[in-house]
Amino acid sequence: MDFVKMHGLGNDFVCLDHFLFSPEINYPELSRRLCHRQLGIGGDGLIAILPSRRADARMRIFNPDGSEPEMCGNGIRCFARYVYDAGYVPKETMSIETLAGILTVKLEIENNRFEAATVCMGKPILVPKLIPVLSDGESPLVEQELEVGGRKLLITPVSMGNPHCVVFVEDFKMLDFELLGPALEKHPYFPQKTNVEFVKVENPRELTVKVWERGAGPTLACGTGACASLVAAVLAGRSERKAIVHLPGGDLKVEWGQDDLVYMTGPAAYVFRGQILDESLVDNL
Repeated sequence: MDFVKMHGLGNDFVCLDHFLFSPEINYPELSRRLCHRQLGIGGDGLIAILPSRRADARMRIFNPDGSEPEMCGNGIRCFARYVYDAGYVPKETMSIETLAGILTVKLEIENNRFEAATVCMGKPILVPKLIPVLSDGESPLVEQELEVGGRKLLITPVSMGNPHCVVFVEDFKMLDFELLGPALEKHPYFPQKTNVEFVKVENPRELTVKVWERGAGPTLACGTGACASLVAAVLAGRSERKAIVHLPGGDLKVEWGQDDLVYMTGPAAYVFRGQILDESLVDNL
C-alpha cells in the first residue's frame, strides 16, 4: 500500500490516495495502526483521498484512536494541495466534501508553485445543543464557569463543524496542560467529547494557542481550533475579527468576516512518499 506523508504547520497526516480506486478498508483500525509513532508511520491522523458525487473530491479523516472527526483545518489544506498536484482537481478554487459539509478551498498558486490555501470554514456554530454541550439555552456561552478536576474554569464552547472548548489564559507557565487537556476533552459536559484550545491574547490582532486535540492529544497545530479560538476571542471582546493565530507549529491567518463566515489561510507541505511493507499493518482490513 502506497502512502504520502504531509503536514500543515507540523500537524502531520498519513494520506492514502483512493481517488481512482476506493477499496473496502477498515479505516478506523488502519488509522490506529499507521498513526502509531513507533510501530507504524506516525501521524496525527489518517486522510483518505476519495472521489465525491457532491463535490470535486471527498475527504475522510481519522484520529490515531480510530475516531472520525467531522473536519480538520490543517488536513483539508493538505488534501486540497494533493488533489490539485495529482491533477484530480485541476482548478485553484475547489469544493471538498467532509462530514462537516462541503467546504470551499482556494489555492494560492504563483509561478506554478503552491504557496498557501484559504479555506472557507463556514459559519461558527454557537447554539449550545448544536456544538454540542449539555445546555438548554440558545445563546452563545461566553466564558461560562465549568468545574474540571476540582478547579473552576471559564470556557467558551464553539463548533467549527467539530466541537471546541476555548479557555483563555494569562500565562502558559501556570497552565497544567497535561491534566486539563484530557479532562476537558472527556468532560461529561461535552457528549461527543471536544477539542481544547488554551488561548493567550497577545493583542487584539494576535493570539497564541496551545492545542489538545480530541482523539489525538497534544498537536502542533489545529486549523479548526485556530478558527474557534478567534471566534471565542471576538465573542469575549478580546480580539478583532481578523488576527494571526500563533500555534506551536507556525502561524495561521484567520478572519471572521462580516458575512459570518470564517476564513483560514495557511501552508501545506509534503514530507515523504513511501510504501507500507509490513503486511501486519494492513492485513485483515
